Amino acid sequence: MAPISTIPAGFTSRRAATEYIESELNKRIMFLDGAMGTQIQDLRLSEEDFRGERFKDHKKDLKGNNDLLVLTQPKCIYEIHRNYLLAGADFVETNTFSGTTIAQADYAAEAIVYELNKVAAEIARDACSDVLKETPDRPRFVCGAIGPTNRTCSISPSVDNPSFRNVTFDELVEAYTEQVRGLLDGGSDVLLVETIFDTLNAKAALFAIDTLFDEGIYERVPLFVSGTIVDQSGRTLSGQTGEAFITSVAHTEPLAIGLNCALGADQMRPFIQSMSNFTSSKVICYPNAGLPNTFGEYDESPETMAANVSGFAREGLVNILGGCCGTTPAHIKAIYEACKDFEPRVPGPDVRSKKLVLSGLEPLIYDDSSNFLNIGERCNVAGSRKFARHIINDQYEEALAIAREQVENGGQVIDINMDEGMLDGVAAMTKFLNLISTEPDVAKVPIMVDSSNFAVVEAGLKCVQGKCIVNSISLKEGEEDFLKKARLIKRYGAAMVVMAFDEDGQAVDRHEKFRICERSYRLLVDKVGFNPNDIIFDPNILTICTGMEEHNNYGVEFIEATHDIKTKLPGAKISGGVSNLSFSFRGKENVRQAMHSVFLYHAIKAGMDMGIVNPGFLTIYDEIPKDLLDICENALWNRDPESTDKLLEYAQTHGKDAVQKGEEEAWRSGTVTERLKHALVKGITKYVVEDTEEARLDKERYPRPLHVIEGPLMSGMSVVGDLFGAGKMFLPQVIKSARVMKKAVAHLIPFMDAERLANIELMGATEDDNIYNGTMVIATVKGDVHDIGKNIVGVVLGCNNYRVVDLGVMTPCEKIIEAAIREKADVIGLSGLITPSLDEMIHVAKELERAGMKIPLLIGGATTSKTHTAVKIAPRYQAPAIHVLDASRTVVVVSNLLDKELRDDFIAEVNEEYEEVRDDHYDSLKDRKYLSLPESRKKGLHIQWSLPENLPPKPNTVGHKVYEDIDLNQLLPYIDWNPFFQVWQLRGKYPNRGYPKLFNDATVGQEAHRLFDEAQVMLRDLINKRKIRASAIVSILPANSRGDDIVVYADESRTEEAGVYYGLRQQAEKDKESSDAYLCLSDFIAPSATGIPDYIGSIAASAGFGVDELAAKYEADNDDYSAIMVKALADRLAEALTEKLHQDMRREMWGFAPNESLDTQDLLSIKYQGIRPAPGYPSQPDHAEKTTMWKLGNITEATGIELTDSLMMHPGASVCALVFAHPKSSYFAVGKVTNEQIVDYAARKGTTVDAVETWLRPILSYDV
Repeated sequence: MAPISTIPAGFTSRRAATEYIESELNKRIMFLDGAMGTQIQDLRLSEEDFRGERFKDHKKDLKGNNDLLVLTQPKCIYEIHRNYLLAGADFVETNTFSGTTIAQADYAAEAIVYELNKVAAEIARDACSDVLKETPDRPRFVCGAIGPTNRTCSISPSVDNPSFRNVTFDELVEAYTEQVRGLLDGGSDVLLVETIFDTLNAKAALFAIDTLFDEGIYERVPLFVSGTIVDQSGRTLSGQTGEAFITSVAHTEPLAIGLNCALGADQMRPFIQSMSNFTSSKVICYPNAGLPNTFGEYDESPETMAANVSGFAREGLVNILGGCCGTTPAHIKAIYEACKDFEPRVPGPDVRSKKLVLSGLEPLIYDDSSNFLNIGERCNVAGSRKFARHIINDQYEEALAIAREQVENGGQVIDINMDEGMLDGVAAMTKFLNLISTEPDVAKVPIMVDSSNFAVVEAGLKCVQGKCIVNSISLKEGEEDFLKKARLIKRYGAAMVVMAFDEDGQAVDRHEKFRICERSYRLLVDKVGFNPNDIIFDPNILTICTGMEEHNNYGVEFIEATHDIKTKLPGAKISGGVSNLSFSFRGKENVRQAMHSVFLYHAIKAGMDMGIVNPGFLTIYDEIPKDLLDICENALWNRDPESTDKLLEYAQTHGKDAVQKGEEEAWRSGTVTERLKHALVKGITKYVVEDTEEARLDKERYPRPLHVIEGPLMSGMSVVGDLFGAGKMFLPQVIKSARVMKKAVAHLIPFMDAERLANIELMGATEDDNIYNGTMVIATVKGDVHDIGKNIVGVVLGCNNYRVVDLGVMTPCEKIIEAAIREKADVIGLSGLITPSLDEMIHVAKELERAGMKIPLLIGGATTSKTHTAVKIAPRYQAPAIHVLDASRTVVVVSNLLDKELRDDFIAEVNEEYEEVRDDHYDSLKDRKYLSLPESRKKGLHIQWSLPENLPPKPNTVGHKVYEDIDLNQLLPYIDWNPFFQVWQLRGKYPNRGYPKLFNDATVGQEAHRLFDEAQVMLRDLINKRKIRASAIVSILPANSRGDDIVVYADESRTEEAGVYYGLRQQAEKDKESSDAYLCLSDFIAPSATGIPDYIGSIAASAGFGVDELAAKYEADNDDYSAIMVKALADRLAEALTEKLHQDMRREMWGFAPNESLDTQDLLSIKYQGIRPAPGYPSQPDHAEKTTMWKLGNITEATGIELTDSLMMHPGASVCALVFAHPKSSYFAVGKVTNEQIVDYAARKGTTVDAVETWLRPILSYDV
C-alpha cells in the first residue's frame, strides 16, 4: 500500500511541496504565524462558546481548552489562520498545542484527540488554500503543532521523591503517535515539535514521528524542532544548554531547529546566535512580544518587535521568523516587511560529520585532536562492590555520591551498569538515571548506558534527555538482531559501542578484531545509515600475564587492531575497559596502575579515543619506577616470557605499605621547591599548606608571597602541563594537581591581601579611590568549569595593583560583554582548559567585534596556543587578541597594553608576529583545500543593496581631474616615514620600532636620526629648488558589477561600456569557524541587475619627474648614497600625494565624508571609509589590469606617467590605485587560486590561459 499523502494546494505531489520548502529556505527568509492563544483571548469566549452544541453536557469545564475550538468554533480558528497568512506568513500552526491524550485528560477529552488534530489540520489547510487564491504569489503551508504536554519526563513533580515521574517515555510516545496520525491525516505539510522545555519529552515525540514514517504508512514531511530557553541562564527547564539540546535531537535531521517562547527577541538573541553557530539545520525563531508585564500581558509593539527581530535577519542568523506569546497579525506583518528582503542564513558545516558529539546538560565534542576521553567506571554493579552494595540495599543517594565523585575526578562520561543477578535491571537503571537527572553536577556529562540485556539498555535510553552512548551491541546473535537493535538505538538518538564479537564468538587476534569491526561498520553505515562518528568499537581489551602463554600477546593484538580500525574505518572511535588488562593482578594496585598507564600511553598513540577507567586510579607514565616500567613495557609488548613472574615478584616486594613509606622518605627529604613540585605533579594535598608556608617565610628567595606562586608553584604546574601535552598524564591527574595549586594559592591570598592594603595605606589612599593601574574582566568561557589558571592570573594582577573582576566559570558570552561595559574594563581575559573552549573563545571574539568593542582580549589556558590565537581568534576581532603563555606573563602584557607610550608599538609587534604565525601555518598545510569557483561565488559578499544604509554614495563630480606641477609642500604632513627607514634596513626593536620612536633604539637610533636629518636637508632642497615635479589624475566613473568583473560606462546613461576591470575571487578554504565571505573587488560595487547606479574611482600619481636625471647625476659623481636618498624621498612623496588625493576625493570630489577630520596617523591606519587597492597587489594580483586604468583615463597623455612593457610605472616614484567608496569595502588578499578560476578569468578577458598564468604565477595553486 502506498503511504498516505495529502497534497497541498498548488502542488502535484507531497514531494514537490517539500522540495519547494527546502528550496525557498535557501533563497529567502520564510515566515511563521504568531500566537494562536493571544488571538483566542481577544475573542473573549465564554464557557458556552467553548462547549458549543456538541459538548454542552460535558462533565468538566471546557473554557481554556483552546484546541477544542476547532470543533466548536471552527470559523474563529479559520479567520485567525487567514489573518496571519494575509499578514505575510508562509506557515500557519494548527491549533493543537495541547492535542495529546495526556494534555486533554485535564478536560476529560482524551477520546477526541485524533479528531481534534485531524480537523485542526483541515481548517488550517482550507485557510492556506483560500489565501493562495487571493494572493497567488506563493503557496502557504500547514505546520502540525506538537506541544510539550503538561508533564515532564525528566523532572519529578515530587520534592520528596526525586526519582518519581508522573509520565513515562512510553506513555508520551503513545500519546504523540495518536496526535501525529491526526495531523498527517488532516493534511499537515510540516510537523513542528515546539516549546520544548524538557528534551526527553521532545525525544518521545520525535521517536513517535520516526516510527510512524518508518512503518511506511505516511509519506515523510519536513520536521521543525523548537526549544524554549526559560531565562538568561541559557538553559531549558530541564537544564540543557542550547547546544546540548541540539545534540540531543539532531539525529532526527530536522529541516529547521531553533527557539520560541519564554523570551523576547532582545533576550533571545545570544541563544539564537549560539544555536546558529552550532547547527547545520536551518534556524527557526519565534520569540514573544517582549517579556510579560506584571499582569502577564505583552506590551512590545509590532514596530519595536520587528526592529529587534530584524537584527537576527540582518546578521544572517535565521531562516524562519515568526512570533509566539503576545504577537498578533500586526506583529507578523511588521516582521515580514522588516525582514523579507534580507538573505537567509547559510548553514555551516555539520559538526557531526567529523566529530563525535554527545550531551548531558552540556555538549561534549570529541575528535582526533581531543585528549583521551575518560569514562568513569565506578557506577557499575559488576565493577564496584561499593556501588553494587548501595544499589542492592536501595541506598541510591549514596550511589549517586559515587557518580558525583566520578565527575569531580575527571570522568567526562559516566558508565552506568545494573547487570546483577539479584537486581531488577530495568527498574534499577530507570530509578538511578531518574535520580541523576536531578543532580546537575552529574547530569552535565553524557551517560553511557551499559548492559548486556537490551531491555535494560532501552530502559536507560527512555530516561536520558541527552545524547548518550549505548554499551553495547554485537554480531553475537547474528545480523538480523544486530540491525534491529542498531536501528532502535539510532531512533533514540544515541551513539553506540560495538563489541568485536560475532556468531563464532570473541575476536582475539588483530585480524579477527578488524574483520568483525569492519563487517559491523559496513552494516551500520550502509544499511542503517548510522553516523560513522557515533560508532565506537571495543576490540576487546583482554587480560595479559595470566600464566597462559596464549594470552601474552593480547595487548599487542588490541593496539594493532586499534591502528587498523582508525586508519581503515573513517570516523570510528575506539574504547575499552582498561581494568581488564590487569585482571590477574587484583589486589596488587601499584602494579595494576602501572600496567594501565603503560597500556594507555601506547594505545592512545595507536588511536584509542576513550576508555572505561577509574579516573582516580592512574599513575603518571614518567613517574613509574624504572624497573617496574621496564617490566610493564615488556609485558605489554610480549617481549619477555618471564614478565608474569617478574610482575608478581615486584608486587610482593613492593606492597602498598612499602611503596607509601618509600615514597614519603624519598620526596619529603627534598628542598621545599622540590617538595612543592612533587606535590603538584602527584596531586598530593597533605603537606602543601605547610610547604607553601615554609616557602613564604624564606624571604631571601621569595621576598613577596606572589613570588612563591610565580616561582615553585608555577614551575610545578609547568611540568604538569608538559606531561599532559605529551600524553603522559591524563585529565583526572591534572585536576588533582589543580586542587593542590588551589590549596597553596588559597593559603597565600590573605598575606597578599594584607600586602596590598599596606601599600594602599602607604599611598595615603582609601579603597574607594581609583588607585588601580587598570581593570581586567576575566572569565572561564561557557562550557568550561576549570578555573585554576584564571584564578592565578587574578591573584598575580591583584598583587600588581590591577582591579580584577572575576566572572567565574561557565560564563556566557553576553555576560562577559555586559561586565566589560559595566566595569569599564581595560582588558578582557578568557580562560579554558578543554578543547571546546577554543571554539567558544572564537565565538566571544566575534561577538566582541559585533558589539563594536575595542578592548584588548587576552587568551589563556591549557589548550590555547599562540598559533590558535593568531590563526583562529585574532582575525575575528579588530582589537588586539593576544595569547598569554602563563599567569606570570600576564602583568607584562597588560602593562604594555595600558601604557600610552608603549601600547601602539606593542600591538604592532604582536600583529607582525601573528601575521608571520598565520603565514607559517597556512604554508605548512600540505593539502590546502579550495572551493570550486561557483561555490566561492555563492559564498561571496552579498550586500543587500536595496537597504538605505547600503546604497552607494553618489559623487559630487563624475569624470577626470588632472593635477599638474603640484606644490610638494602640501604633501609633507602626509608622509609616512616608516617605509623610508625600511629602505635603509634600519629597524628598531620594541618598544622603539616605528618613527619617531626608532630614534630611541639603542642599536640603530643614532644612525636613524642622522639619516633623517640628512633626508630633511635634501627634501627642502628638492622642493625649494623645484628639482623634481609631481602630477596626478583622479577619476570617478559610472560603474556596476557583473559577476566578478566591474563594468565601467562611458557616461551616466550606462548604455556604452568604456572598459572592464576583471576580478579574481578568493578560493582557499577558510577556517571552519570563519563566516567571512570569499571576496572579490566586484563585491563592493552594486550589480547591474539591481538597477542601482554605482561608481568606481582611480588615482594615478607620480612625484618622480626629474628623479632619474638627479640620480644619474649623483651616480656619475660616485655618490650612490644621494642617488638612493633621492629615490627614497620621491617614493615617500608619491605615496603622500596619493594619500592626500584620496582624502580630497572623500571630502570633495566624491564627497561622502565632507567632515572627515583625521590626522596623519589615522590616515596611515586606514580609519577612513573605503579602500584604494592597487593592481598587482593582494586584492587584484594581476598587473595587466593597469592597462584598463590607463586607457580609461588616458593617463600617459594626461600626466606623463607611462607603463613599461612589464607594466611597471615610469617614473619609478609613481602610485596607482582603484578607489572604492562603499563602507563595507575592505582590503583582502585573493591568495592562491585554482586552474578552474584561471580558465574562467582568461575566457572573460579574451586572452589565453598561458598569458594569464604568466602574470599570475605567484598565486597559482598548481604547478605550470
